[in-house]
Amino acid sequence: MTDTIWSFEGKTGYQAGTDLTGFDVEAIDGRIGKVDKHSEEVGTAYLVVDTGIWIFGRHVLLPAGTISSIDVEATTIYLSRTKDDIEHAPEFDKDKHIDDDYHQRLTGYYGAPHS
Repeated sequence: MTDTIWSFEGKTGYQAGTDLTGFDVEAIDGRIGKVDKHSEEVGTAYLVVDTGIWIFGRHVLLPAGTISSIDVEATTIYLSRTKDDIEHAPEFDKDKHIDDDYHQRLTGYYGAPHS
C-alpha cells in the first residue's frame, strides 16, 4: 500500500477535478470532520480535514490512499481507517506539511497495517 498511499485509487470513485472542499469525512467508526483543503496532484494527493469538536482545533492530513470511497451526491468521503488511527497519526503542522520528512512519516504510518 505504501506505493499508492499518495494517490486516489480507482475504486474510490474520485473524478479528477472534483472539488472535495466541505465534504464530510467518515472513518470506519464515525465522523471525523470536513475537508478544509485537498490536492489531487499525482503522487502527492491528500486531504486536510478540520476535525472540529472531535479533536478540538486540530487539522489532520490524510493521504489519498486512506480513502475507501467517495459519495459525491451525499458529499461524504469514507476512509479505510479508524478514528483512533487518525488521532494517533503524526501531528499535522499546516506550515510544514509540504516537507519530505513529514510525508515520509505519514507514508510509514499509514502504509503500515492498521486495524
